[in-house]
This record gives sequence, C-alpha cells and structure tokens, in this order.
Amino acid sequence: MAGSASLLGALTVLIFDVPKRIIGYIMALGVGALIAATTYELLGEAVRQAGFLEAAIGFLGGALIFTVFDSAVSTKGGHKRKHSEGSNTSESGKGGCGLAIFIGTVMDAIPESAMIGISLIGSHSVGLSLVAAIFISNFPEGLSSTVGLKKDGYSRTKVFTMWGAVIVFSALSSLAGFALLDKAGDGIQAIISAFAGGGITAMIASTMMPEAFKEGGPAVGFITAVGIFITLMLGSL
Repeated sequence: MAGSASLLGALTVLIFDVPKRIIGYIMALGVGALIAATTYELLGEAVRQAGFLEAAIGFLGGALIFTVFDSAVSTKGGHKRKHSEGSNTSESGKGGCGLAIFIGTVMDAIPESAMIGISLIGSHSVGLSLVAAIFISNFPEGLSSTVGLKKDGYSRTKVFTMWGAVIVFSALSSLAGFALLDKAGDGIQAIISAFAGGGITAMIASTMMPEAFKEGGPAVGFITAVGIFITLMLGSL
C-alpha cells in the first residue's frame, strides 16, 4: 500500500497537469513525515532496544552506504529521479538516464519498505504513522519523476511498468526486513533498523529536500514541520 503511492502519483500526473509548486509542497510534507518516522520508529527504537553504540553503527553505516551508491547512480543520471524537468539530452540522449532513474528509485524504496517489515517484528502490526509517512513521501516522487520521464519521451506503458516494478521491489524489501530479522537478536535488529534509518535520512537530504525547495520555495520549511507534526500525531493514536 505504501509503495503504490508512487504509481498513484504517476497516474495523477498523466491525467492532470499538476503545478510544480504543488509537487514541491507535497514532497516537503513527505520529507517531514519521513524525518519523524525515521527518528521515532527506527533510530529511537534502536537506542531503546540495544543502546547507543549499535544505533550509531547502523545509522551512520546506512547513511554512508546509501551515499556511496547514490554517488555511483547519480553519475549515470540517477540524480534526476525526483526531478520534473527531464534529462539533459546533450548529456545522456533522449531518455538516456531512465535506467539510472529506475535504479535510484528502487534504491530509495528499499530502506523505506524494509522499515515496514522491521516494524512487524515483535508487535506483528504496522503503525499507521509509518505507512502514512512512506505513502506521503512516495506520492510526490511518482509525480515529479513521471513529469521528467514524460519530457524524456517515455510512453505511458514504460512509466507504468517502471512504477509497477518499484512496487514489487518494495514488497520484497518489506518481506525481507521481517523474514531475515525475525529470529535475530536485539543487537542485530537494532543495527539493521538504524541502518535503514540512516539510508532514508541520506536519501531525504540528497534528493527530496533540494527538489522540494527548488519547486516550492521557502514555504516548504513550514510544510516540512507540518509533516513531522502529522506523523507524530498519527503515532500517538
């Protein structure tokens, strides 16, 4: 359900002409939601579960690994995965960065979806705030990326195939997060949980926040705060 938001965003932008400023506002809301979910659901829980050292190892390790992979993908055009202006044809050719955009999008989805699977361990239920945070963040990603892919000449079939594959990878990541860690000790669970949080934090800072400000302007600061508050409110229900 959380992963399907990207496909819903793609469908929305293929049917309606969504202003870039609105895309920026929605993305800022997603930034705030993910910041809150990562802090309360992952990092804070890792500290409570195993301690500061395990949380630090996982969190900083996740951020570092994501940054390394993001740098590699970005050199091929993957940095445009949340952009709405399309690729520079002189740089990559028509649609030349499409594969890199797809790989980068899957890379973003893996830690988010794994976070859902990890949250099932022990409680056997998924928090509303967590699903809402990932849904809110994925929706503008589908919007913005699809605008760029349309400008690069991608057909509707290719766009839907891409987002459908992202949903599949998201579901598999969530399953892996639960299945691989269900029997693991508290220390390992805490490290992996914090690792996903570090990857998400790096993704937010390197892709979502710059694009949100670029499209939405200074107002995104307040909207990001609203996203954090909404997630906190949902988590208290």
